Amino acid sequence: MIVIRTINTDVLVVGCGPTGLTAAVSLASQGISTLAISRYPGTAHTPRAHITNLRTMEVFRDLGIESQIKEVGYSLSWLNNNVLATSLAGMEIARYKSYGTSWDRLSDYAAASPCDAVNCPQHVMEPVLLAAAQDRGADVRFSTELVDIEQTPDEVRARVRRRDTGTEYMVRARYVIAADGARSTIAEKLGFDFEGQAGLRGMANSWIEVDLTKYVDYRPGVLFWIAQPGHEQWFGTATLTNVRPWNEWMLVHPWNSDGLPSEAEVIEKARLVIGDPKLDIKVKAITQWQVNNVVATEYRKGRIFLAGDAAHRHPPTGGLGTNTSVQDAWNLAWKLAWVITGKAGEGLLNSYEPERQPVGSQVVARAIKSWHNMADLVAALGFAEGQSMEEGWNVLYELYEDSAKATERRKTLAKALELQNYRSNALGVELGYRYESSSVVDDGIPFPEPQRDPELHYERTTHPGAYLPHAWVEHEQKQVSTLDLVGHGRFSLIVGIGGEPWIRAAAEVGAALGIELPVYSIGLRCEYDDIVGDWVAIREVGDQGAILVRPDRHIAWRSMGLRDKPAEELRTALDHVLAR
Repeated sequence: MIVIRTINTDVLVVGCGPTGLTAAVSLASQGISTLAISRYPGTAHTPRAHITNLRTMEVFRDLGIESQIKEVGYSLSWLNNNVLATSLAGMEIARYKSYGTSWDRLSDYAAASPCDAVNCPQHVMEPVLLAAAQDRGADVRFSTELVDIEQTPDEVRARVRRRDTGTEYMVRARYVIAADGARSTIAEKLGFDFEGQAGLRGMANSWIEVDLTKYVDYRPGVLFWIAQPGHEQWFGTATLTNVRPWNEWMLVHPWNSDGLPSEAEVIEKARLVIGDPKLDIKVKAITQWQVNNVVATEYRKGRIFLAGDAAHRHPPTGGLGTNTSVQDAWNLAWKLAWVITGKAGEGLLNSYEPERQPVGSQVVARAIKSWHNMADLVAALGFAEGQSMEEGWNVLYELYEDSAKATERRKTLAKALELQNYRSNALGVELGYRYESSSVVDDGIPFPEPQRDPELHYERTTHPGAYLPHAWVEHEQKQVSTLDLVGHGRFSLIVGIGGEPWIRAAAEVGAALGIELPVYSIGLRCEYDDIVGDWVAIREVGDQGAILVRPDRHIAWRSMGLRDKPAEELRTALDHVLAR
């Protein structure tokens, strides 16, 4: 095939799922020429991933699309139950509150973020991201696949093909983001190294349309696990995941056979899971996937960067996949933008891998551990391989007897359910990750020791490398989050009552570097009035201190108090972070 033309762009994004589209929105918002391609004819045609956590909603808030995501999704504070039952119409075995809605977690979640977590399936999320990317000037092309890719010290050359016409053309880009999913062509072609194990179990997803209002409206939730004694699977017949209350669902179940289950098999499985043979069921789509335990050990080769599922692959337990992927793109996009526009040195890009690879490793490990934790529920319920249906039901009914043995079994079940908090209430995993890299200036003060389980609980800190803590302050008689002051593609400086020397320093340094460096004074009766003292309680620096915040809201540097030469100190910090 003859290559008929060449397209030049700053960044080529390969893949137009949540990772690639988030990167395209962020890059285009900062004026970066961006071409995003996808081998598929359009955005996701099935729900796929759906949990959108607080940190991802904060990213969308910065990008100006939080309200649109909320419009197409549903608040997780409403869909707050995870239910374990023998069928939707049958016996409910257990239930627990998820996504921070139990009485003992409400304040944790409220203090952590100005946003609400949302159930936003991928097939309705991606059109929002696509519209935002195109509105900001990104060139997004579907039915366009990568054929070959190579790089020189100065550029990346990619040969791409229109799948509908067969036309091929060359793309010359300064950088490439490989957001092409778990079967990443780029990762394979360039020989990126991975560790872990793939193909642990085959699974099938079936998107079905059926009205289940009478079975779930009184216990609204996202996940309904079905465990039926005597059936062939090690735990449960299937999981019903809510897509749209209450008439669209994803039926998820083990499937190790070649080929997809038939529509008849899906309907049969759905009737078994629901426990009501009279309901009308429409099958909208059937897909197949594998449980993986894989993470890339390197996220960068030259001018090419892995992001999203191309870099980390794990089961959906905990809803961490899409969230981590969006946050990969969020981390990388601002760095590319600053290097491309000449505001930072090439060395800034060296910080992407050491910041995001440990997060990917942690997320994969957490998801796999939560997946294995389901085995504790199996043991607590008394299910065992080879049991007859009668034996299974007998051991389940025993849970509800008035006997010493049943009492102990109920205690065991309660402990197994507590482990599920690591799946659905792991606020520390979602928000607590910290960066150590060349784009963070450590101040020599140790990170605060965790006071509670760091996977379940998020503890706010302004230590360099951490994410800026959220606190409500007042500005012109309106409540504003500290997170809303920073970001938007800029570095920002936060000071207190004694911050005037830092304000002058920021003006001097910003002018010298040719960058925008806004300063926000937060304190009692400052421009941003800390009237209830929430910020002072968590800021850790003094009234004359300063906190330098990166465009991704992570803290680059801080000063606990006033320095002898504030402009020189601030300039040195920025030069270090930006690899100037």
